[in-house]
Amino acid sequence: MLLTDFDYHLPEELIAQSPAEPRDSARLLCLNRQNSQIDDKIFSDILEMFTDRDVLVVNETRVINARLKWTIVWIDKECEIFLHKQISDNSWDCLVYPGKKLKPETQIIFAASSPLAGENWERCLKATIKTLSTKWRIVEFTHSGQEFLDIIDTIWEVPLPPYIKDKSSDSERYQTVYNDSDKSWSVAAPTAWLHFTPELINKLQSRWVSIEKVCLHVWLGTFINVEVENVKDHDMHSEQIYISPDVSERLNNYKQSGKRIIAVGTTSVRTLESMSDNTGHLWHGQKDTNIFIYPGYEWRFVDSIITNFHLPKSTLLMLVSSFAGNENRKKVYKHAVDSRYRFFSFGDAMWIY
Repeated sequence: MLLTDFDYHLPEELIAQSPAEPRDSARLLCLNRQNSQIDDKIFSDILEMFTDRDVLVVNETRVINARLKWTIVWIDKECEIFLHKQISDNSWDCLVYPGKKLKPETQIIFAASSPLAGENWERCLKATIKTLSTKWRIVEFTHSGQEFLDIIDTIWEVPLPPYIKDKSSDSERYQTVYNDSDKSWSVAAPTAWLHFTPELINKLQSRWVSIEKVCLHVWLGTFINVEVENVKDHDMHSEQIYISPDVSERLNNYKQSGKRIIAVGTTSVRTLESMSDNTGHLWHGQKDTNIFIYPGYEWRFVDSIITNFHLPKSTLLMLVSSFAGNENRKKVYKHAVDSRYRFFSFGDAMWIY
């Protein structure tokens, strides 16, 4: 299975630079994977398409302000650090730029402006480069937990994906409406969930559509390019997932009663498939997962997927190809390009059933 099997041509102007307003006014491409039928709709149309036999599973993680500005004190040079993955209470695996001078034991100070010019910089976050990881650097901060989150919320930025050139969007627009502030550890949003509004959620629940919440903390590995020719040789990144006992019990009951499990976003997909066994039973708990889903994968729990359109040659596109069938996926993406759908994080959505 070659990486080129998951490539496609995308005109740059189709990469969405701002979200649809309101959220549920985005377009929705519907694919029946059994007969390959494609229908073009608006996202809010799902209200008429779901019944009390449907269960939506969403990711309740919240995006942190993971793009940090830092200053090399002795030359007063502002640079950037991107939180990738939490290693311990106050240590993170980080991407830094530029990083040539950041050797172990280098002291760095984070501030909204230069510490040489700011009068309150002593109260800002400080950190030390501890070791070099496989690809990036392990950074140990002076703060951890909620105090750490409170500090970065005041002076740093939500990390919009690199293909979004317009950084002027309200940072809350890159948050879902149903996130949990106690689960603020993601560096990217579960973007399929961005299309739901409180009003749409309430209307769905009034029609007895069940909504269950799981958690996957999205880390920077999501954006890592696949660089091997044979897809099976790709080293998949790991992310932390959690399902509560009550949620797993309800989802198992729903599944056994014949209800349709609709995963909202690939993060929900990876959580459900990681926590289910070969018999289709869903377990609860917390763990790291590096599940890699590509064509040939045997699906265990998910019956349907709502997702955005993904980057060429990405692991997420491979996941969609596995669920929809690679020929169906090629057909759908050609239709989406020809029909001028908007792609990626702020783009339109697709429902595969």
